[in-house]
Amino acid sequence: MLKFIFQRTMIYWRKQLTLRFTIQKSLLSILSIKLLGAFITGLALSFLFAACTANNASNTTNVSANNNNQNQASVVRIGYQKSAIILKSRGLLEKRLQPENVSIEWIEFPAGPQLLEAMNVGSIDFGHTGESPPVFAQAAGAEIAYIAGIAPSPASSAILVAQNSPIKTVNDLKGKKVAFQKGSSAHYMLVQILEKNGLKYSDIQPIYLPPADARAAFVKGSIDAWSIWDPFYAAAEQSSNARVLIDGTGINKLGGYYLASQNFAKTKPQIIKAMLEEIQNVETWSDQNREEVAKTLSPILGIDLATMKKSTDRRKFGVTPITPELITLQQRVADKFYELKLIPKQINVKEAMLTSEQYAAFSPKIQ
Repeated sequence: MLKFIFQRTMIYWRKQLTLRFTIQKSLLSILSIKLLGAFITGLALSFLFAACTANNASNTTNVSANNNNQNQASVVRIGYQKSAIILKSRGLLEKRLQPENVSIEWIEFPAGPQLLEAMNVGSIDFGHTGESPPVFAQAAGAEIAYIAGIAPSPASSAILVAQNSPIKTVNDLKGKKVAFQKGSSAHYMLVQILEKNGLKYSDIQPIYLPPADARAAFVKGSIDAWSIWDPFYAAAEQSSNARVLIDGTGINKLGGYYLASQNFAKTKPQIIKAMLEEIQNVETWSDQNREEVAKTLSPILGIDLATMKKSTDRRKFGVTPITPELITLQQRVADKFYELKLIPKQINVKEAMLTSEQYAAFSPKIQ
């Protein structure tokens, strides 16, 4: 009997303790929630106050910056490829723009498509590419503007194969792996060469690789051919056991373009004018001093002098105006890439051109 009473008593107190513990736990949870709510509210108010203070400070800074804008140096961000490094190495743009309180920031890219991607997101203002990259950029919605043309150098691009490759003619490329940078001048050259020799683009296996990766694949032997331009072309001839299957002679009609963001083109015509004049000066000097160009580029690019001279000799120098004939040729490039379903929509290249008045404002030298 006593054992029974003891058991009942223990059960009763166990229930009481459990009930009290549950109530206390609930009270603590409610208290915690209230405290957490108060903390979050206070934290939010703190952030709000900080944001307001920061905005006020930012507005003050912006006003101050705007008031002193005339005293601040502008920066022109130029995208370049190794093929145009002579422009950077001579430093003439910096000297020309220094009196205008304008400095130059140079940003290197492996190829034109990457350069125009950077321009599209606002990372650079100005740069040059082959004829194909602006077509792909415009099809992707990039707000770019054609500024001037570049003299074509058809012999400066080629399709390379290994010295011991069984590929002897363009027709032998059928079914083979051909590497190139998608949307580059080498891409369009390959398309033209295939069609001229009765092949379709679908007859090859395109391998999309930037120049450095394509070179590695070429050396390794994991691709059958490589469509490429100088100075990568020259470097491959020097050290990659490459043989020229065919170059762009008689194929390449376009040399590429200098391009700018639409905003830069429309708001900085005087800066563009100065830049184009200095670019033309560099081109003229380079054309008349080819050996000096080769000596300058050889150590920079790591190519022996003899190979660099060969590369320099097959290059044409010069800046050309944007003419109706040039626009027609460029539209053919766009139409071909659309026909091959390599761009998502058909484009009108004129929509990326400026007005004749805007072109006239740049420089009489290229009009």
